Amino acid sequence: MKTTALLLVAGSLALTACADKPYDPRGVDHDETLLSVSATGESEVRPDEAFFQVGIDSWARTASTASEANTRDIDEVLTALKQAGIPEKDIQTRTVGIRKLDWGPHKGEFQASNVVAVTVRNIDRAGAAVTAATEAGANVLSGPDLRISDSEKAANAAYGEAFKAARARADAYAEAAGMEISRVLTIRDGGGGQGNRYIPGAPIPTAPPPPIAMTEQASADASGGNRIMPGQTTSRVAVSVDFALRPK
Repeated sequence: MKTTALLLVAGSLALTACADKPYDPRGVDHDETLLSVSATGESEVRPDEAFFQVGIDSWARTASTASEANTRDIDEVLTALKQAGIPEKDIQTRTVGIRKLDWGPHKGEFQASNVVAVTVRNIDRAGAAVTAATEAGANVLSGPDLRISDSEKAANAAYGEAFKAARARADAYAEAAGMEISRVLTIRDGGGGQGNRYIPGAPIPTAPPPPIAMTEQASADASGGNRIMPGQTTSRVAVSVDFALRPK
């Protein structure tokens, strides 16, 4: 009987000791202070790819005539693109169709359309590709959109800078408070943008930010070609970090 009583008393004391240190869902110990910091980071990379759409709109009194003319003309554009060094795998049909027009200067005629998307994997050849397509008779053109082939690498560089900034800010807080960082508790991805590309964050969905960095297309140069100026595309992201501080 006495042994059983002693065991009950020991168990009661153990529970009391545990109760002295309640669980904190934030992850800090009783002698630590929680510090939450948000910071942003950036990286700049020269775009190395270009994307544009080009095509042909044809008009005629009959659907068959418009379609035949459109097929002939788009074939000339495709041939010109291939001669400019664009492989077939980087040319993709986007829209193709025919319709009768009930308004405008071509009212009563049929319009045949064929538009292709072109990816230029060497950005220095983008201007020549655009010129080749337009000289071959293309009358539909949009772009170019300048891109980074390894966009994830550029974004990760920005995330690295964002965490460094968060850590530096946390060190400043800790120093001012006479404390030091004991450990990192959580890191939350806040997302951001890369040129006109939205980078989603992990915690709370937000609306895509406006474009951060703009690329530039210059007017035709003296040789008659379209000169593409890649510039730099900025990746800008945000992180939120929870640190545990302890007295020095």
